[in-house]
Amino acid sequence: MDTIFTLLMVLIMIASILLVIVVMAQNPKGGGLSSTFGGASSAQFGVQRTNDFMEKSTWTLGATIIVLILISVVVTGKPKQTAPGIPPMPKTEAPANQTAPASKTTAPVNVPATK
Repeated sequence: MDTIFTLLMVLIMIASILLVIVVMAQNPKGGGLSSTFGGASSAQFGVQRTNDFMEKSTWTLGATIIVLILISVVVTGKPKQTAPGIPPMPKTEAPANQTAPASKTTAPVNVPATK
């Protein structure tokens, strides 16, 4: 299980780094990567497709990260063994076959007098 968790963490980190790169390459006003290739017109030489690719890759990487995180939670959500060095909790319930102790003070009992 540790190997799967490590693999998922590495994949999440790679997808996160790629997402940062893709977002940093975009410009919200349309000047990012498209202005480098197309100059003033963003529709020239198919540069509009670059914006579509960047937007689709942003959504895809974001969804990939979410799915990988959910998978890692499901995989590691139910541990089957306790952590080493932690003793198990003692039971605090009383055994069922034990009776309650008698009270130390007793009420006087009326006994009929004998002749």
